[in-house]
Amino acid sequence: MSQRDPIRVFVTHAWEHGDDYLRVFEYLESARNFYYRNCSNPDQHPVDKSVEGLREELRRQIAPSEVVVALSSLYGTHRDLLQFQLHYAKASDKPVVLMPGFGRELPLPRELASLADMRGSWEERGMVDAIRQQARHEDTTRWDTIEFKIE
Repeated sequence: MSQRDPIRVFVTHAWEHGDDYLRVFEYLESARNFYYRNCSNPDQHPVDKSVEGLREELRRQIAPSEVVVALSSLYGTHRDLLQFQLHYAKASDKPVVLMPGFGRELPLPRELASLADMRGSWEERGMVDAIRQQARHEDTTRWDTIEFKIE
């Protein structure tokens, strides 16, 4: 992964910039030496506003991605749209990183968990590592170093 070959990421959306959607990109932008291209575009509303028109635009956005970041926070308000995005990702052989709702320790719905390849976490390092592992199969074995003095 480099600036010339960024990881192509699709983040699930319901045609709006929700808090969790924006938060994903805050975390990705703060990561050092992590280059990505956002394939999702909630502002790109299709001309055809029918259910099939919306789905076709989502297919077009998901197709070039290497990994799908699924926001479980969409489940309560846009269940059908979220399920469609995840089913299409799986049918297209795209790995799915499932993010829990930010600041909520609620159990993830079983039907979402069954479609996920990995669960993400709301911290920059864990999110970036999950995306790298699922998109490019990069093993990110990082070690934390703790320095302390014995007196």
